[in-house]
Amino acid sequence: MSLPPCPKCQSEYVYQDQSNLVCPECAYEWNPKEVAEDSIINVKDANGTLLCDGDKVTVIKDLKIKGSSQVIKIGTKALVRRVLDKKDHELDCKVDGVGEMMVTAKFVKKA
Repeated sequence: MSLPPCPKCQSEYVYQDQSNLVCPECAYEWNPKEVAEDSIINVKDANGTLLCDGDKVTVIKDLKIKGSSQVIKIGTKALVRRVLDKKDHELDCKVDGVGEMMVTAKFVKKA
């Protein structure tokens, strides 16, 4: 049986102690069932719809790309590759005509 790595230090030397998992390197103890429940990320678009990996979205506002003179025009479609738990730029997307980039969820709507 393979155990998940430690969520604190990513150590692979984890062992089970009754219902908890223990990391011998950093002495962190956790219940794997509680960690699975906490790992669900809730990111909503401009309309309040929950976004998931693989969703197709549309840009609702012209967005300037930092460090470039390029602009993502309103109505541009994008594919959400991953939803991340970050303060800003929650969506890792593949934007049509631009390529890979991080986008803030409040500037898109689910297509």
